[in-house]
Amino acid sequence: MSESLSLPIASLQKRITSFVIDDIVITLFFIIIFYDQFSAVLSNITVVDEAALENINAFIAQNLLVVLSIKLLYHTVLIWQNGMTLGKYFMKIKVIDLETGETPGFQKAFLRASVRIPSEVLFYLGFLMAFFVPLRQTLHDKLSNCVVVND
Repeated sequence: MSESLSLPIASLQKRITSFVIDDIVITLFFIIIFYDQFSAVLSNITVVDEAALENINAFIAQNLLVVLSIKLLYHTVLIWQNGMTLGKYFMKIKVIDLETGETPGFQKAFLRASVRIPSEVLFYLGFLMAFFVPLRQTLHDKLSNCVVVND
């Protein structure tokens, strides 16, 4: 896309707020899916001590793959379908393919979501790129050749 300099790049503040909204939504999905198990773990806690924290950590570790799968599906499907997650929708920003200027296809959306997860796990290092590059691209944006713009 030759007019990349004239793109209405989304602000970091909007992107951060969108990220927080999306994480809240994903957490709600997780709580809804595992409500019974989560309730059982929490009901056994009378005092927050080392044993209680170990039970919570064990529960999270046992279900980590499900959490990562929910994140991957959420970000892939919503970006592929309309370029926006719920957080992006509320912040009025969207992801576009730099080559076409359109919503990313399934492969790019999947690649973007796949790289996003290790970026989060590794202390958000992939996200820090957005502070230093002209188009405010994170690692997952850069590798998928996408950019987040105002809608």
